[in-house]
Amino acid sequence: MIPAAFDYVRAESAEQAISLIGQYGDDAKFLAGGHSLLPLMKLRLAQPTVLVDIGRLADLSYIRDAGDHIAIGALTRHMDVETSSVLAEHVPLLANAASNVGDPQVRHRGTIGGSIAHSDPASDLPATTLALGATYVAQGPNGTREIAAKDFFLGFLTTALAADELLTEIRVPKITGAGWSFQKFNRRAQDWAIVGVAAWRLNGASGVGLVNMGSTPILAASVSAALASGAGVAEAAELAAAESEPQSDLNASPEYRVHLAKVLVRRALEEASK
Repeated sequence: MIPAAFDYVRAESAEQAISLIGQYGDDAKFLAGGHSLLPLMKLRLAQPTVLVDIGRLADLSYIRDAGDHIAIGALTRHMDVETSSVLAEHVPLLANAASNVGDPQVRHRGTIGGSIAHSDPASDLPATTLALGATYVAQGPNGTREIAAKDFFLGFLTTALAADELLTEIRVPKITGAGWSFQKFNRRAQDWAIVGVAAWRLNGASGVGLVNMGSTPILAASVSAALASGAGVAEAAELAAAESEPQSDLNASPEYRVHLAKVLVRRALEEASK
C-alpha cells in the first residue's frame, strides 16, 4: 500500500529535531532507520503529516564504556551493537540479541533507539534491555531525564516518552562474567519471534525478559524472585508467564505461547547457569 501524504524535514541536531517536533505537534514523527514506522505508514495504521528525519545525527551513534554501565547512542545501528567489542566483553547478551534482529539489511539500517521507542512487544531489543535493567535517557525542550526500562513501556506501541521528547541514549548495566542466553522461537530466521526470552544470571542476581508475551515487553520478575529464593531452574521456569498477557494471532494461541515461554525460559536459564 501507499502511505498517506506527508511532509519531510531533516534535522541537523537533536535540539533542532526536538524544536521541529514541538513546532509541528502531535502529527509529527521522528524517522530514524524507518523499519518500524514505514510499514505502519504503508498500512495507514500511522499517518503522520510530518516526518522529522534524525537518521544522520552522528553524535547519537556510539557505544561507550561509562564505568558501571555501557552508554549506547539511540541512533546506533543494530549491526554496531552486534559487533561491539565493548558489549561483547561487558554485556554479551545485548550483542547476541541484536544479531537476531531481522536480516542483515534490517540490522544495517535499524537503530536500537528506534526499536525501543517504537515499543513493539514482538521486538527483541526492548525486552532484552528490560531484562538487563537498562535506563533510557530522553531529551526534551526542558532538558533531559532518565527513565527506568521497567517504567518505560506503558502499552501497545506506547511509552513514557512525551510527544516532544527524543530518546537519546540507552544505559545498560555491566554484567561482566554473567551467564546469559537469548532464545527465540519463530517460523523463519527473519520473522518476529512467536516467543523470545532474554536471560542472565550473576552472583545470585538475574533478569528475564519476554518477547511477544503481552501488549508490552515483559519483565518476568516472578522467575527472578523464585531463583533468588532458592528455586531450581525448572521450578522457576514454570512461573515464566506469571506477569504476561499473551495474545492470540495467526501464529499461536495464548496457551501455546505460555507453553513456549516456560520451555524457552527453562532452556535460557539452563544455558545461563553453565
